[in-house]
Amino acid sequence: MTLTDLHTHTQFSADGRGEIREMIHRAIECGLTWYGISEHVNYDYDDLGLKIDGAPIAPIDLPAYFSTARALQKEYADRIRILVGCELGFRDSTFCNTRYRALIRLYRPDFIINSIHTCLGEECYFPEYTADKEKSFAYSEYFRAVLQSLDAPYDYDIVAHIGYCSRNAIYADPKIRYVEYADVLDKILRKIIEKNKILEVNTSSKTAGSCFLPDVDVLARYYELGGRKVSYGSDAHAPDRIAEKRDTVIAALKQIGFTHLTIPCRGEHLQIDF
Repeated sequence: MTLTDLHTHTQFSADGRGEIREMIHRAIECGLTWYGISEHVNYDYDDLGLKIDGAPIAPIDLPAYFSTARALQKEYADRIRILVGCELGFRDSTFCNTRYRALIRLYRPDFIINSIHTCLGEECYFPEYTADKEKSFAYSEYFRAVLQSLDAPYDYDIVAHIGYCSRNAIYADPKIRYVEYADVLDKILRKIIEKNKILEVNTSSKTAGSCFLPDVDVLARYYELGGRKVSYGSDAHAPDRIAEKRDTVIAALKQIGFTHLTIPCRGEHLQIDF
């Protein structure tokens, strides 16, 4: 069986807690065949001047990350297929778009994850995003941001963690249900298919009310619309979460009708059967 985890972060990311070699060793212990490192690049934060706990987010050392990861990619080539990628926080601004395009030209990542982390000028991961907003408004605005991100003016492969805004939402019922946001979710799912992108199933759901994001109802609708390209990502920021809930995700995908995962590698999409 081919095992994958394409969404992980090491200490090169500001919120990563695992040393990169330690993360690779854990991936090997978990039996992964493909292991994706997708360090955060937060130009969206920089553009907005966002701070966490009163302090700006430390920028990623891109030269150190890519040189280290590329060396380890070669060192472990006979034990595991390592993909060296980035997770880019989308924000529709010249500041962000120019920098992301330059990063891609200079470092040529093996794959790129497209993410929405900020919405309405805030980081929508934290409870504060939902503290002063009605659920329908907070989630609808987030989905509109996701839809806009699909037209990012740079290459990307994977659309990450749809439902991110619900991870730490304060609502008594934070769960996202397809039927409540069907119009905008259909636009998102159709555009992912139209653009030949990969929909990620992300198991870092926190207290979202779902085991993974997006949940089964959204994944089933994606399949119904003709979507077949899905990836699995734990979003691990430490070694102990690598491959978390992977079997649960695969079982759910099989139940819907999916037969394979899709792995992006330098412009190619590889189909890996379950």
